[in-house]
Amino acid sequence: MKLWLKVPDIVIILIAAGTVFFSASVYMKPQERSFVLIRGQYMEWTFPVNAAETVAVPGQLGDTIVRIHDSRAWVESSPCQNQTCVAAGSVARQGQWAACLPNGVLLMIYGAEETGVDAIVR
Repeated sequence: MKLWLKVPDIVIILIAAGTVFFSASVYMKPQERSFVLIRGQYMEWTFPVNAAETVAVPGQLGDTIVRIHDSRAWVESSPCQNQTCVAAGSVARQGQWAACLPNGVLLMIYGAEETGVDAIVR
């Protein structure tokens, strides 16, 4: 007993195989994520940007408190005199950073680029 495939059978098989491969390529892409890097004088921490963490980072002058919440990170308090790092506000997008230079603490976002228009050049 021989099975002969007809043209419509071959077309349906090719469409089904194409659909499977297309779906796999769309849904199997690796998901890029953004991370918060906190670097102190002697240690380094990495958290997903959507974590909820409070970290006491030891520095030259004392502890700088860094907070991560609602996909944003910021320096909550620092022992430095000028408090520029606290006034800098939160960082949330790749490439944004804040630093407490007197205490030697760096806070930076790295990883996936957020979509959206940042600036328009004419």
